[in-house]
This record gives sequence, C-alpha cells and structure tokens, in this order.
Amino acid sequence: MSIPSHPRASILAVSPGFLTTVQDLGRDHCAHWGIPPSGAADPISLRLGNLLVGNPPDAAALEMTLVGGSFRFERQFIIALAGSDLGATLDNEEIPAWQSVRVKPGQTLRCGSTKSGARCYLCVAGGIVVQPVLSSASTYLLAALGGLGGRSLKAGDVLQCGAQRAGPSMKPRAVNKQVLDAFFGKGPIRVTAGPQGDLFSVDSQLTFSTSTYTVKEESDRMGLRLKGPALKRVVDGDIITEGTSLGAIQVPPDGEPIILFVEHPTTGGYPKIANVISADLHRVGQLRPRDEIKFEFVKHEKAISLLKEQEDLLSPQRSLQAISQ
Repeated sequence: MSIPSHPRASILAVSPGFLTTVQDLGRDHCAHWGIPPSGAADPISLRLGNLLVGNPPDAAALEMTLVGGSFRFERQFIIALAGSDLGATLDNEEIPAWQSVRVKPGQTLRCGSTKSGARCYLCVAGGIVVQPVLSSASTYLLAALGGLGGRSLKAGDVLQCGAQRAGPSMKPRAVNKQVLDAFFGKGPIRVTAGPQGDLFSVDSQLTFSTSTYTVKEESDRMGLRLKGPALKRVVDGDIITEGTSLGAIQVPPDGEPIILFVEHPTTGGYPKIANVISADLHRVGQLRPRDEIKFEFVKHEKAISLLKEQEDLLSPQRSLQAISQ
C-alpha cells in the first residue's frame, strides 16, 4: 500500500505485524488500583536494545510479537533489534539483531516471522514518545490504556521519537555473545515456592518440578496457560481472593498451571504453587505456543543472587562491545 509522507513524522508504520505495541519497563506501582504492570514481556531484551542505541534502560520501544512489521524512517536514526530473530532487512539488505545500525531518511525496515523466540524489540535512539499514563508509556491492551490510545499498531500510524543522545560519531556496538548465552541459555524456568504450596500433595509438587509442560495456543500477555500433568490439591476449593504477583503460577480446578504475566489480574482465588523468579521472567516472555518448558525450585536466597548477577551483566562495560562496519 502507498502511505503518504508526513514531514513531521519520525517513523511511519507501513504494516503493523501480528501484534505490535509500545512498551517500556511498565508501571509496577499501580496494583492497588487493579492495574497490572504491563511493560515489555522480555525486559532484558528491551534494556539491551536501549543500551545499544544510547537510551536510558526504560525508554519506550516497539514490541513485535511472532510476526514483525515494516517501518519507514523519516530522518536519520540509530536503531537496534533485540530479542527474537525476525529475519529483518533494511531496504532489502539483511541486518543483524543485537547490534546498533544507522539508518538514513527514507529507508524501510521490514521484519518477518519469528525464527526464534516470541518477541522482538525495535529500539530507536531517543525512544518512542507517547503521552505517558500513570508515569509509563506501556500499552495495557485489556483496558485500552497507554501507548497509542491503548491499542496495538495499525498501518499508517505515525510514531514520534525523542531527542537522540547518541550523536553521529557514535560507533556501532553489539551485545557480547557470552552475555546473550547467559541470558537466553537453555534449561528449566526457575521458581520459588508459592504461598499455597502446602495445598498440593508432595507427589503433585514433584510432578510439577519434574514434568514437561507445553504452552497452549490461548496464552497471551495476561497469562501463559500450560498443558501437562494435572496437579492435584490436598484440599478442594479455591482460596480467599488475594493479591497476585507477576510470575505467579496458579492452578485452577482442572489442575493445569497458568503463569500470570505482565497484564495479569491483580487479584485471584486460585492457589499458587510457585512463582517464577525475577531473573527468569524475560525467558517467559520469549515462550511461543507449543514451546515446552520445565520448572526447577530454588531458594529465595538463590533467586536474589541470580538477580544481582543479572544486573551486573547489564552494565554497558560487560554487555556491549564495539564492532567495525
């Protein structure tokens, strides 16, 4: 389709992809109002992408899900694609992920279907600028809140960007492979014991930690529904409704777990057998329908230690390296 040029535009959405939204690191201070955090499903990829283009870690970017969009740049930019591999091209020339790229006015970025993972972040120097809602640019789809009118992108949308910190002399950078391996290596999703773990039999807890579960098709940013061995409770019935947290793994009456995710309900009455540790939440954000996962229980002290190690890896000195073009 032909989209007219907008003299004041920074980026034009030629096509939106399957589900593309504006996201930053979310609003984690609003649960008492019934508003979930939203934000990037894979915050590590967002933060690394922002590092590559010289943005603060919480700058807003475009989160593309499973199938990416096409975007035309109306001025010079430094961009980076972080997360899943969408086979991106710039004016039909392949460009790598996890690397800063300089684009010229009039060039078009095209992203295809994912080759790995579920979500890719288009980070641009200066960040995507929208009217903040409750101190965040993040889109909360269920309540039509934040982002571009609380919705996903559509063809013809005009995206404005902020002032670029990185000047023309900024050298191209890439994320160290060792850092990517550390963040996105294989292995079980690590969890701590949930507040209602004692409502499940020892056998059910063992089943949970030794079985393979498959992500169901009906999973979304609200929660990932899992198919696998049913978990039986010692006592039937739901608990008194209480607050829920990001990464909580609740078990409804059918016994199949649900991982509460970035747009999760802030209260619930299903017992929670476990909670994904903060250091592994980004891996949950890259799970696709039909992906298989396993879980491993760790102590709270270990979860805190892993989060500290992760934060150390996110320093520019450790995560980035200069490259030649």
